[in-house]
Amino acid sequence: MNFLTIILLASIGAVIGWVTNLLAVKLLFRPFEPIEIPLLKLKLQGLIPKRRSEIAVSIGKTIETDLLSAEDIISKLVNGDNKEEIFLVIKNKISKIINERLPGIIPSSFKGMIQSYIDDIINKEGEKLVAEIVESIIEKSASSIQIAEMIEEKINDFPMDRLEEIVLNIAKNELKHIEILGGILGFAIGLLQGLIIILIQ
Repeated sequence: MNFLTIILLASIGAVIGWVTNLLAVKLLFRPFEPIEIPLLKLKLQGLIPKRRSEIAVSIGKTIETDLLSAEDIISKLVNGDNKEEIFLVIKNKISKIINERLPGIIPSSFKGMIQSYIDDIINKEGEKLVAEIVESIIEKSASSIQIAEMIEEKINDFPMDRLEEIVLNIAKNELKHIEILGGILGFAIGLLQGLIIILIQ
């Protein structure tokens, strides 16, 4: 009889522990929208849907601050090859302006001298000029690109059921272990209760 009592209490404890952890996992997302409980005057909503805006803000700020800033993105786009292209574009643009804007009465040889002089300046100072242009682009573009706000908006607009599916698929093994652990702990507690009851009797 005592043995059956211990097994019964341990089994009940295991079921309670497993169900409790199962519900805890489900309540991470469910229900998506607040459900009012009339008698208790409480609103029940999943933890993640309820704190969605705060989570989105936190993730956005963390990514922008610690992982991926606007400056990083633009700097990556404007790499060495792109700087060389910018240098060539500037050089060609100046050559075009000289040929098109200088009056036709100016001899070609004189235009060539001007072109040669400007080319020499560009070749000497071009790298510095391009660096200044790129730095200006990065500063202006970075101030207009708000990574944190973009990520926050994307998270808030993402369907909650789809987010739940993704998270549960990624963490399904870990969440299953949590459920099993709840059952094991519940079984152990029930077993201990049964032993205490027997000892008291």
